[in-house]
Amino acid sequence: MAGTTRRRFDPEFRAGAVRIVKETGKPVSHVARDLGINEYTLHNWVQMDRLAGGQAGGNGGGGTLKESAEEELARLRREKAELVKQHAREKAAWEKDRAELEDERDVLKRSVVLWVKEAMGR
Repeated sequence: MAGTTRRRFDPEFRAGAVRIVKETGKPVSHVARDLGINEYTLHNWVQMDRLAGGQAGGNGGGGTLKESAEEELARLRREKAELVKQHAREKAAWEKDRAELEDERDVLKRSVVLWVKEAMGR
């Protein structure tokens, strides 16, 4: 058997091939045939990408995980915005109550001063 040279693929080509598999949802064998590479080679690249992304063990489940993470992020952002609005409302109410209490305190202070002056003047 004659010695065959092993083909080398640059990282950009590998990443592009994996991205095609992930984004199109086509089977690895079809994408590999279209790109002119061995399907087992592409399968290994996809597996390495899944392991690097923490998505081991899933067959094409990477898209749904990303979607659910995006949905959760959107939900959390909406929840945060609502909490910020609620906090602003509560703070405004607290500030109003505080101002009213300070006014009441000032009136009572003046009343005590007047009462003391009146009591001393007799």
